[in-house]
Amino acid sequence: MVSTALADHRTFTSTYEPETEPKGDWELEQSITSRVGRSAAVGQKEYQLWQFRTEIEHGVTDRYTVGLYVNDDYEHFRDSATGVIISKNRWTGVSLENRYLVLDPVSNPVGLTLYLEPTYDGHNAELEQKIILGQRHGDWKWAVNLSHATEWTDDFRQREGELELSAGLAWCPASRWSIGLEIRDHNELPDYNQWENTAIYAGPVIGYHRRAWWMTLSVMPQIWGANFIGGNDGTRQLELEGHERLNVRLLFGISF
Repeated sequence: MVSTALADHRTFTSTYEPETEPKGDWELEQSITSRVGRSAAVGQKEYQLWQFRTEIEHGVTDRYTVGLYVNDDYEHFRDSATGVIISKNRWTGVSLENRYLVLDPVSNPVGLTLYLEPTYDGHNAELEQKIILGQRHGDWKWAVNLSHATEWTDDFRQREGELELSAGLAWCPASRWSIGLEIRDHNELPDYNQWENTAIYAGPVIGYHRRAWWMTLSVMPQIWGANFIGGNDGTRQLELEGHERLNVRLLFGISF
């Protein structure tokens, strides 16, 4: 019988690990992301974006996990030209997360999981794919994700591609705590005919877990970015037209 690595908590916030939920288990997961600080030069002074994702996750088998997300955004900024404060709440649809464990990290040098997640809100859609790699070595754990997504907006009249590379390394001793570093590089490709921008984030991630619940927090400032099509956000070495200065994410999970 082949042993299978089973997940009971998330060590990172943007980077998935290859372990899947145990067969028959259910988990409620809440994700809260704060994205703060775009450039006043592009009309979004005092910018804040709060993203909320609530998920019910189920282990169908020890290798296949499915999750249903409900998504909601709150955006707030001051228009640089008029001084008018713009605040809006937007339901951003439902997502169906699918993760399948191909190579178990318990019995293989590297764990491998494939990920597919469609999202739909009635007018817009997104399809995201990930290749998830990872392994544990003693008290240390690492994971790398290669991600691609296609987003259709404006009632499917506009299309944009997204590419992302994320990675995490954490020290996970026998205690209930973990601490590490996470890095993320996000890129946008409007209509797949040009590479618009890139933004790299990096920062600490800390986690705590008990038998029935867990939480993980990351604080990731943008450390470098560029706009390749002449966007004028008034900054150097950061990309503040389509990305923010700081991303903070809190994950909280309860098993039942």
